[in-house]
Amino acid sequence: MAVRIDRVVTRGGDLGETSLGDGARVSKNALRVESFGTVDEANAAIGLIRLHTTDRPDADGMLARIQNDLFDLGADLCTPEAAEGAEAGRSRLRMGEAPIARLEAEVAAMNAVLPPLTSFVLPGGTPAAAQAHLARTIVRRAERLVVALAAAEPVNPLALRFLNRLSDHLFVLSRHLNAGSGREVVWVPGGR
Repeated sequence: MAVRIDRVVTRGGDLGETSLGDGARVSKNALRVESFGTVDEANAAIGLIRLHTTDRPDADGMLARIQNDLFDLGADLCTPEAAEGAEAGRSRLRMGEAPIARLEAEVAAMNAVLPPLTSFVLPGGTPAAAQAHLARTIVRRAERLVVALAAAEPVNPLALRFLNRLSDHLFVLSRHLNAGSGREVVWVPGGR
């Protein structure tokens, strides 16, 4: 699927509207726009993690694939499901099962070598792990927005599954990035 961008400044959004993938114009605060905008924010947060994983090709490779998957998810969310039938033979990019299965496999592989959890983990530790926690919370917000969107109009159910698995992945990745550093901090209920 080739993408060509001839102009960045279009002035099309100057009055607070944007175009969806099917060409429909909607307010920039529409729930669908909030959803794919938050997916974009999560992608940017993952870019920040990657600043700290240049010496960790395993983690960086996973994150690079995830960033591409998030662009695919954004493309899926920016085109309403109903538009697909109206576009006479023109297929749209939709989130599939393969990225979800890959996330699950990566979580299992990382988790297999980590010590078992005895408490909740506080966000922080190494810079990479702290960024992974931040990205995880942004993904959770994106997930909540997509749940709200799905209550209002049709949404690819695999979009929700992907976001749910991705937040799990980022949590386990944060532990993976903290492994051996002695910097993972667990929650001490009532502790100071």
